[in-house]
Amino acid sequence: MTTFPRTAALAVTAVLCAACSPGPSGDGGSYVAADQAAAANVEALTVEQLAAKVGCKPRIQVDATDMRTGHCKTSDGEFFLSTFSTQAGKDAWMDTAPEYNPHLVGHLWTALSGRKVLDRLKERLGGDLHLKDHRTHTPMASPAGY
Repeated sequence: MTTFPRTAALAVTAVLCAACSPGPSGDGGSYVAADQAAAANVEALTVEQLAAKVGCKPRIQVDATDMRTGHCKTSDGEFFLSTFSTQAGKDAWMDTAPEYNPHLVGHLWTALSGRKVLDRLKERLGGDLHLKDHRTHTPMASPAGY
């Protein structure tokens, strides 16, 4: 029978890989755990808290347990702020988000508007500006005015 030798070889390979991998005190993988721990310690902001940072009282349009969205209008322009209860929820939203608009993306939140407005919001909210369709990794076609 060849099943036992294959199983034994697989077990030996797994043990060797584990033995050769750096542990928590090693140099090779501890930064990943540190990054995950740092992300877990970041407090998620509410739509209202994000809006207050940019001088807006949001008009809530979606108020669900997994996602909240508010519309804001300031001297910077009009935009939508969405917050998510989980990273998986944010990722799912990003996968179906309008691909023709850039997004400002932070920890468990997104802002959706035109590029000029998002550039202004980024100064106060931080986050990463997504200028490409994240599904295809190609530049987005912008409608007139964006």
